[in-house]
Amino acid sequence: MTTEKNNNISRRRFLDLSGKGLLAGGALAAGLPTIVPASVFGKTAPSNRINIGAIGVGRISRGHDMPGVWKHENAQIIAVCDLDSNRVASAQQLVNGYYTKKTGKDYTGTKGYGDYRELLANKDIDAVIVSTPDHWHAPIVVHAVEARKDVYVQKPASLTISEGRIMADAVRRSGQIVQIGSQQRSTSQFRYAAELVRNGRIGKLRKVYVGLPGDPSGDDEPEMPVPKNLNYDMWLGTTPEVYYTEKRVHPQSGFDRPGWLRCEQFGAGMITGWGSHHIDIAHWGMNTEHTGPIEIWGEAQFPTKGLWDVHGIFTTHALYENGVEMTISNEIPNGIKFEGTDGWIFVSRGDSSVTASDPIAKQNAAKKLDASDPKIITSEIAPNEIHLPVSTDHHGNWIDSIIARKEPIAPAEIGHRSCTACLLHHAAMKLKRKLYWDPKTERFKNDNEANTLLSRKQRSAYAIKTSK
Repeated sequence: MTTEKNNNISRRRFLDLSGKGLLAGGALAAGLPTIVPASVFGKTAPSNRINIGAIGVGRISRGHDMPGVWKHENAQIIAVCDLDSNRVASAQQLVNGYYTKKTGKDYTGTKGYGDYRELLANKDIDAVIVSTPDHWHAPIVVHAVEARKDVYVQKPASLTISEGRIMADAVRRSGQIVQIGSQQRSTSQFRYAAELVRNGRIGKLRKVYVGLPGDPSGDDEPEMPVPKNLNYDMWLGTTPEVYYTEKRVHPQSGFDRPGWLRCEQFGAGMITGWGSHHIDIAHWGMNTEHTGPIEIWGEAQFPTKGLWDVHGIFTTHALYENGVEMTISNEIPNGIKFEGTDGWIFVSRGDSSVTASDPIAKQNAAKKLDASDPKIITSEIAPNEIHLPVSTDHHGNWIDSIIARKEPIAPAEIGHRSCTACLLHHAAMKLKRKLYWDPKTERFKNDNEANTLLSRKQRSAYAIKTSK
């Protein structure tokens, strides 16, 4: 990475001078990365590079987010951050190794941090990838955009609906480029399915079926000493203090699927885990990206014992103002089925997966795109019909959007709305009765009990604080 020298003005400094404002807080001298030779980036001039910090460098970061970014010539990962110092060291080794192999020269310039706030204070960093557990998504995004960083953040957008609204509003005020990691928007069959539905290929849309994978329950787990390499108090973040046990957090050896994904303290389970992906695509096809359901009901089974307590078997429903009814269940094939008056379209990932430790095996027999009539999915979208934004690389779309200063394909507001829908289904699971939602005020109608689920009490040391 380069620092400003003589007439060589860094991209961050250029943005500051061109009216985007100064970064909040000063850079820590110890956090400034070393100078990197231009050969690291081939033909890409150092002044045009996007310098990126990775926050949270576990399974999804190592296998999906960092590789998705470092393959682009106009971006470089210059820093990594994690609350587990062993993971920081491993990520430094991983990134350094990539650039060493790429250039054929020994590279050791990746800076390591144990606190994301120190990473955000580094003025040489233009943007960050946030691949933390769900409960840290919204707080870090808020802090990052207020520090004038662009952000790629894993889905779901937030732990609660209230946090999501705070996050989306902070992004809007800042003008920063934020991409939600809903990468199905950058996969051709999902966009095409949404276009076909929006252009009436199955007639008037009536119902949408969303199938999600399931999560198994677990046993009680004993209290364990907190590893010296883990800042467990900060890892808990806004959530309540509870004893440490390895299966509540992440493996201390390797990068298998972490246990926090099955703890309601840190997320809602598959309804937000995969639900954020599939509901996002459902909304795309339904043309409801900036609104949400008005009625939600359903039921679910929850474990009665054990550490892992997210929902198990479930079926929930939602009615939208346009009359479309959505059904979500673990008993429906994984994917999204749009059903209209003249036929249906089904779309899924097919035999692809994001990481090797996805909770379900590859669906080798599943079709990526199917329909009641094959002619539906071979039809072409005419020039005068609805064409949705095209992206074939989700991380690349974010990088391109940063350069162009334009909205990415999965912006914060849309990510918040899809996450909100997930959390509304989760609220119906918990309360076991029909709920009535106002998408404009983002409140339940005449239901004080349900409105208590919009937020959670936050530990003061980590509560979301905005500058507005």
